[in-house]
Amino acid sequence: MKSKLLLITPPFTQLNTPYPATAYIKGFLNTINVSSVQADLGIEVILELFSKEGLLNLFQVQSSKFQVGEVSGNSKRIIALQDEYIKTIDSVISFLQGKNPTLALQICQEGYLPEASRFAQLEELDWAFGSMGTQDKGKHLATLYLEDISDFIVECVDANFGFSRYAERLGRSANSFDELYEALQQEPTYIDGVLLSILKERIETVQPDLFLISVPFPGNLYSAFRSAQWVKRNYPEIKISMGGGFPNTELRSLSDARVFEFFDFITLDDGEAPVELLIEAVRSSEVELSLKRTFLLENGKVVYKNNSTKPDYKQAQVGTPDYSDLLLDKYISVIEIVNPMHRMWSDGRWNKLTMAHGCYWGKCTFCDISLDYIKIYEPVAANLLCDRIEELVIQTGQTGFHFVDEAAPPALMRALALEILRRKISITWWTNIRFEKSFTADLCLLLKASGCIAISGGLEVASDRLLKLIDKGVTVEQVANVTQHFTQAGIMVHSYLMYGYPTQTIQETVDSLEMVRQLFEVGVLQSGFWHQFAMTAHSPVGLDPEAFGVIPVSPLLKGFEKGLFANNDVDFKDKTGIDHEQFSFGLKKSLFNFMHGICFDYELQDWFDFKIPKTKIPANFIQKALEKDAILTTKPTAKIVWLGGKPEVEHFTKSKKGNSWEMMRLTFHDKQESFDVQTSKEQGEWLVAILTKLAVINNKVYTFQELKNDFESQLEDFELFWYSKPIHILRNYGLLTL
Repeated sequence: MKSKLLLITPPFTQLNTPYPATAYIKGFLNTINVSSVQADLGIEVILELFSKEGLLNLFQVQSSKFQVGEVSGNSKRIIALQDEYIKTIDSVISFLQGKNPTLALQICQEGYLPEASRFAQLEELDWAFGSMGTQDKGKHLATLYLEDISDFIVECVDANFGFSRYAERLGRSANSFDELYEALQQEPTYIDGVLLSILKERIETVQPDLFLISVPFPGNLYSAFRSAQWVKRNYPEIKISMGGGFPNTELRSLSDARVFEFFDFITLDDGEAPVELLIEAVRSSEVELSLKRTFLLENGKVVYKNNSTKPDYKQAQVGTPDYSDLLLDKYISVIEIVNPMHRMWSDGRWNKLTMAHGCYWGKCTFCDISLDYIKIYEPVAANLLCDRIEELVIQTGQTGFHFVDEAAPPALMRALALEILRRKISITWWTNIRFEKSFTADLCLLLKASGCIAISGGLEVASDRLLKLIDKGVTVEQVANVTQHFTQAGIMVHSYLMYGYPTQTIQETVDSLEMVRQLFEVGVLQSGFWHQFAMTAHSPVGLDPEAFGVIPVSPLLKGFEKGLFANNDVDFKDKTGIDHEQFSFGLKKSLFNFMHGICFDYELQDWFDFKIPKTKIPANFIQKALEKDAILTTKPTAKIVWLGGKPEVEHFTKSKKGNSWEMMRLTFHDKQESFDVQTSKEQGEWLVAILTKLAVINNKVYTFQELKNDFESQLEDFELFWYSKPIHILRNYGLLTL
C-alpha cells in the first residue's frame, strides 16, 4: 500500500518566499519514491484575505461585530474608505507579485492609495527613501497600505492576526498548554475560517493518510493545532505529525497528554529518518512501532520512542529541495522598514539551501549548541551543492539563493565559489557567517565574483571581554578587518548585535555602542540589528546559569508546571541587577540613524533619556585597527586563482644608455576597464602561460609553492617577481591568493 502524504506550513511565516522545511522533506521523499503534496497555507490565506472578495467579507464581518462608534479613529477612517481599499487591492497585490510594475508610477503619486495611520511615518522617512527608485518606493507605500488593513483586522476582526505570525503570544507563553488549549476550545476565528476552508479543499483533493505539519516558529503554533484539530474531527483516520524548529527547541520535555488530542506524533530534529519510519508505521499493523525521536501517546501517557536502529541520512543523501506544488509566482515582495538586510528577508523570492548541517564552531554560550541541529556538523560537497543549485534554477526559474546555515564555513564557501565560477553559473546569493580571520580580502573578492551580495554575522556584544565569555572566537579588531574585506569587495555586511548578556555592565553597553558607531562611521558595516539577550534551556548559559552569573526564575513561580509543554526560553535575573531593557530604545534609534550615515557626531548620551557614563573607547579605535599594515608573506599552501581573461600581447624593445632589451606589454580587459602591465620578455611569456593555468575555469588549482617551482624551473628569484609592480597590478584585478 502506498502512503499519500500532505505536508503543510501553517500561517504565517514570510510573504515573499516559502519557508523551506516542507521543500526539504519533499526533496528527500523523492529519493525514496514516496509521493507527496506540499502547501504553504500562510501565503494562501493572505491572498484570500487580501483580495477584492476577501476585503468585502472582512468589512461585512466587522460591521456585524462592532458598531462604528466602538472602534478607533484609525479604523473608522479605514471603514469610511472601504470602497477605495476594495477597488485597489487586487492591483496592489499583483504589483507586489511583480506582475504589474507600471502601477508603481501611480502608487508613488498621492491620491491613488487610501492612507491611514501607517502613512504618518512617511514624512520622517522621506529623507531615507529620497534616493529610492520608483519600484522600491512603490513597494514601500504598498506595504504601508497592507499594514493599515492589517491594523484594521487586528482591531475589528481577529486580534491574533499578523503578517509573519499568528497568535504568536500563545506560542511564546507556552510553558503550559492551558492557554493554547483553552483558545482551541473556542469557536474558530474569522482567520481560522479562511485557513480551514483552504485546508478542507486540500485534504479532499490529496486524500492523505499521513498529514505532516511543519512548525518553524511560535507564530505558526496556534494555526498548526487548529489545522490538526479540524482534520482530527473530520478525518479521524488520517495520522497527523508535527515537526520543525518549534518542537525541536521547545517541546523536548513534552508530557501533556492533551497535545495528542490533536497530533498522533511529534518528531524532533532532522526529519528524514523519523518521517520515513512514520510512513512505515502508518502502513504497518504491528503493535510495537519502530520509531526515531518521536513522541506519541501510549496507554494515556506521553512516551518518547527512539527505538529504531535506522541511522540518520547524510546530507549527500537527502536530495535537492523540491518546491513543486508551492505557488512560487504568487508570493509578494514587501519593503517594511529601512534596513538593508531586513529588506532582503522580505523582498524577492529566494531558493533556500544549506551548505553545512550544524555549526562548525559550535561554542557560543548563548546558542543551543547541545541540540543536534547545531551540534552535528556535516558539510555538503561543493560539486553536490552546485548540482542542487542548477536543479533548483531549472525547477523554480529563480537564480536567487539564501544559504540558511547557522554559520557557513569559509573553506566550503571558497570551494563553492570556485565551483560556481568553474561551471559559469550566474546566481545571486547570501548567507550567515562568523567574522573570522579566514575571510581575507582575496576570499571576499572570490565570493563576490561568484554572486555573493551580502553576509550577516554576529558581532553580538562589541566588547572583547564579553566576546571571550561568549566564546565567539573573534575580537572587535578582527571583526573590523573582516567587515572591511567584505565591504571593499562590494558585499553588504549586516551584524547581529546583543545587549544584556550576563554580567554585562552599563559601561560595556556604552562602549559596545561606541564600537558600533565607529564601524558604521568608517563604512565597514551597512546594516545591523540589536536584540536583547534571551536565555534558552539548551545553551551553555541555560545549562549552567550559575557559571555565568545568572539566576533562573522557576516557571513554578508563574503557576506553570515546568516541562508539561514548551520548555526553552528561561526567565532569569542577572546578578548585576542592571535593567538592560532601558537601553533598548536608544540603541535601536542610534542604529537607525547610523545606517543612514548620519548623527555620528552626536554624543552617546543624546540617545538616552537617563544618565550614562562616557565611553572609554578611543574615538579612533576602529580606524587604527584598519590601518595596520597587511602581512605580505604568502603561505606555500595558499591557492592562487586568476579571475581575469587572456591578455593581448605586444612586444617592444626598451633602450637605456646604449643597452636594449626585449619587453612585453600585456593588455587586459575586465568588465569595467582595461589595464596593462609591462614585463621582460621572459617573465611576460611565463606570466601569459601561467595565467592560463590559473584561470578559475580549470579544475586544477595551483598552490603558491607550485607557482614558485614552475617559475624557478625557467627563471630566477620568484619572490622578487611576485612582489613586483606587474603582479601588484594583477592582484588588484583578480589574481587571488586564497
